[in-house]
Amino acid sequence: MSLDNLEQRRFPPGFVWGAATAAAQIEGAAHEDGKQDSIWDAFARVPGNVANGDTPERAVDHYHRMPEDVALMKRLGLDSYRFSISWPRVKRDDGAANPKGLDFYSRLVDELLAAGILPWLTLYHWDLPQAVEETGGWANRETAARFTDYALLMHETLGDRVNHWTTFNEPLCSSFIAYAGGEHAPGRQEPRAALAALHHQHLAHGLATRALRERGTEKIGITLNLTNAVPNNPAEPADIDAARRIDALWNRAFLEPILLGRYPADFLEDVSAHRFDELVHDGDLETIAAPIDFLGVNHYHDDNVSGLPLPAGEPESLRPTSKPTSSPFVGSEHVTFPSRGLPRTAMG
Repeated sequence: MSLDNLEQRRFPPGFVWGAATAAAQIEGAAHEDGKQDSIWDAFARVPGNVANGDTPERAVDHYHRMPEDVALMKRLGLDSYRFSISWPRVKRDDGAANPKGLDFYSRLVDELLAAGILPWLTLYHWDLPQAVEETGGWANRETAARFTDYALLMHETLGDRVNHWTTFNEPLCSSFIAYAGGEHAPGRQEPRAALAALHHQHLAHGLATRALRERGTEKIGITLNLTNAVPNNPAEPADIDAARRIDALWNRAFLEPILLGRYPADFLEDVSAHRFDELVHDGDLETIAAPIDFLGVNHYHDDNVSGLPLPAGEPESLRPTSKPTSSPFVGSEHVTFPSRGLPRTAMG
């Protein structure tokens, strides 16, 4: 590579280098200082739900090691750190605030600012209080209002120092994989509940975005995990339709309500048997489409898809446990993911 080409490949001025984590994956202290069960605490206690029987009880002990972890971030040269809040750490099951939980995140933000690292907050990285799940979780419309109350509590605590707020991280996972596939907490395998979770998370995003905007928050957005759905055989109509279905369910059912204020017509047709239209009330889509300042995109891999059965001898995707699960692709459960004879990664 010539020096001229190297110069052209430099990141532009103002590019922010950062890292991101999820509370349940790093914090530990799962039942200290007033923190109560999240759906992941409850889910992980059930044998066979999580590989190796791992739980969020200790994780990497970030709750106790936070100052030294921030020092490591500074040594790495990070410009920004996107962390998530554990909802059941800051709100008790009775809805009251937990001062010790709020204090932890306040101290984290102060450490980041002292280190010259931009704090970037994510409100929801799958850490729903178990008590809220027991009232229906994201399948219950009321959870969207509870989420907004929680968002405002965090703004009252951190809004004077945090200006970048992500409402949800990867709602595909916490709706379809969690409520239809059964692979993620809370482990339900109920297709209509998954559609309700999708819509109610969208509604929660819109309600919280409006509420935070009214309180002067500068930057608000959402982070989605998107894919490129590639037909296994571009000349096979069933494979072309399978790619359309996955694109509708995985990408456009998230992008279009948030950015355009509508659900894709083909998605609505694909899930019509589950009466999805009954979940969408007047005014919901206007709320969901509240203007955002950024769109986060997590892209891990493309997906090779087919509308035909898997060929004989197709290797199975690696599975974390032997627990029976269901297809997360509501209305398109027949879609398959051939490997084209290539070895599969751990993510299939």
